[in-house]
Parts: sequence; structure tokens; C-alpha cells
Amino acid sequence: MSRDRESGQYAGSCHCGAAGYRYTTALPQQRWSIRACQCSFCLRHGALSTSDPDGKLRFSGEYSRYRFGLRTADFLLCTQCGVYLGALIDTQKGLFGIVNVRTLEAGDGTLAPDVPADYAAENTAVRIARREAHWTPAAVAPSAA
Repeated sequence: MSRDRESGQYAGSCHCGAAGYRYTTALPQQRWSIRACQCSFCLRHGALSTSDPDGKLRFSGEYSRYRFGLRTADFLLCTQCGVYLGALIDTQKGLFGIVNVRTLEAGDGTLAPDVPADYAAENTAVRIARREAHWTPAAVAPSAA
């Protein structure tokens, strides 16, 4: 995957390149928490998510926002090709996000194995608190929707 080894920055994008992100983490790939959410949205997209509460995340480009379930986060899909890039939640503590590791640029095979994750029993308060604690502090480039 594309990474600037000095800065720990990883690039990700959709299929057509109209939307993307820059994910920064000091964690080696083998220590990334790779989650296979079991909700119907993630299962249908084949999504595998990761985040680092000590990292940084910046989305850019042309994407649409989709909300479902408890409607606490925006799931970002490229407006051109429809690829699911990641998600954002805007809380009183700030903006936090996750990335779909399947949208990272070509991987080198060193990612940790994915772990099934089921959040169906969470209520709104618990879900927001979990995301604030575990998702990556995020920003959105001005050009993004």
C-alpha cells in the first residue's frame, strides 16, 4: 500500500480516483485493528475498517454521505463510482473517522487478520462514545461535499 515510511501516511481512494483520503498512523500495519462489521451495509460492500485514535485522517474529493441504522455517522461513497471509502461522525468532541482498508492503494500483505465486529446491541450513546474513543481524529478537505 502506498505509504510514506517516514511520516506514516497512507493514501486511499475510490475506483475512479474522484474521492480519497490520507490516513496517518504510527502503528505498523501488523498492529492495525481490522474490523469486519457484520451490518448489512458493510457486508454488502465487503468493507474492512480500521482506525487509530492517535492518528489523523483527511477525506477529500467528490463523495456523497449516507446514513442508516442509528443515523450517528455519515458513510462516504464516491459520487462517480460508488465505492465506500469510510465513515465520519461529528460529535461534541470533534470529527472522527474510519477507513475501508479495501480502498487503500496496493497492499503489501502485512495487514493483521480481520476480526468480525457486531455493534447491533449498541444504543446511540454507547455507539457515539465507542467511536469517539476508537476512531481517528478526522478532517474534510474544503472541496469535499
